Amino acid sequence: MLQQVNELNEEKFVEAFGPLFEHSPWVAERAYRSRPFAARQDLISALEGAVWQADPAEQLALLRAHPDLGTRVRMTDQSVQEQAGAGLNQLTPDEYEQFLQLNKQYTEAFRFPFIMAVKGQTKETIREALKLRIRREAKEERSKALQEVCKIGRLRLDDILAKEGEGNAMTNRTERMMYYGKGDVWVYRSYAKPLTNLTLIPESGFTGRDNVLFGMNIKVAVSGESFITSFAAGDNTLVVATDSMKNFILRKAGEYDGATAEGFLAFACRKLLETYPQMTGVKMTADQVSFDVLPVPGEGGFESGNLVYRYGQNEHPKAMVELTRADDGIAVTDHEGGVADLKLIKVKGSSFAGFVRDEYTTLPESYDRPLFIFLDIAWSYEEIENALDSDLGRYVAAEQIRDIAHTVFHEQHSPSIQNLIYRIGQRALLRFPQLKEVRFESNNRTWETVLEQASAGEGKVFTEPRPPYGFQGFSMTRQDLESL
Repeated sequence: MLQQVNELNEEKFVEAFGPLFEHSPWVAERAYRSRPFAARQDLISALEGAVWQADPAEQLALLRAHPDLGTRVRMTDQSVQEQAGAGLNQLTPDEYEQFLQLNKQYTEAFRFPFIMAVKGQTKETIREALKLRIRREAKEERSKALQEVCKIGRLRLDDILAKEGEGNAMTNRTERMMYYGKGDVWVYRSYAKPLTNLTLIPESGFTGRDNVLFGMNIKVAVSGESFITSFAAGDNTLVVATDSMKNFILRKAGEYDGATAEGFLAFACRKLLETYPQMTGVKMTADQVSFDVLPVPGEGGFESGNLVYRYGQNEHPKAMVELTRADDGIAVTDHEGGVADLKLIKVKGSSFAGFVRDEYTTLPESYDRPLFIFLDIAWSYEEIENALDSDLGRYVAAEQIRDIAHTVFHEQHSPSIQNLIYRIGQRALLRFPQLKEVRFESNNRTWETVLEQASAGEGKVFTEPRPPYGFQGFSMTRQDLESL
């Protein structure tokens, strides 16, 4: 699919994707400059990026290009179909008059029409959302409206892609998912190349790893159309046993002369593709094993022994690299660095208030609460070589991102976990301009308060929270630094 998209000239590209955004072909025109797209998400990001990077006047014009919901004004064919799907073309006279008045109040308040992705909605849920959003602050509602514009665009894009099997001009080929591999490949290498030459930042005292112990738990998946016979006919002629993959990875760990997990994964993936021509893609992920050096008595007091280590029990670095074989050779098509299972507790200085309150709400507002979060952070680079070769001096260590997270947590009174991870991402992108994107998955594990006041001092008493738990996901790019 993407190959055909990348081959479109600008005119055809705008013709295909311009209708995703109501009467605003300029969105597709600007997204076209980001070709080629390596993945569907890259196409989506380019389109949505054009929306968010537009100046306020252009954004306002885009919002004003949308029709009022439930009214009989001129609309694009897509809007007609979408509103009909939600039943807005079958309003009673009273319902029509109610929508007319609500839309008028909304437009007078915000200077643009009420916008909502109505797929899967009903006229009742749309009406209630309209009533709720009329009460928002102007800045908040404008951001929400732009989010809905992007959501509408994604849904319309899904409809375009769904037509590919019906003879869509861009492609008539269905891509098959087919892979197999090995998980829990535990690799321990002693005396690997030390990780040095890092960019030092004020939030972290981390200066590198000695890599005396370099451990990873690796998962490998291989793909290739040649393997179809093993699935369809039980013919294993071209199948490389997963046990062989395990042994291959273990042997290659002895040959690797680099210092980063990303570098080793890329090295091993490339070697697999070079060794087995029936493979056209290899993806490896790794959870690094953290080892803590134990201090021992020395002449000047306790010092690092560099001989005895303790298996780390807390957060750990992670990595992912994917390589693909093409006509012009083997190339990295996806990558990720990260830190997983980070657990941060702030005893006070966090709040959560101002959220929607209705008949379903039992949670009280809090203005100075303890906050306990589980946090996974991942990032990708503008140039993949910076992840693979630490000698370039632009590698970002998981320990540095970890330290940014707890520093921002310490510095700022966070009104929500969402805002906290946003500020962490901003700081990471500011400190490391070589990063392209930072992504988060967080869980709220805040303790329940049992006693508001201990018998002495300012202490309180807490217990573990009851399930279920809240979670947040978010990604951000360098564009988000503009709000600093």
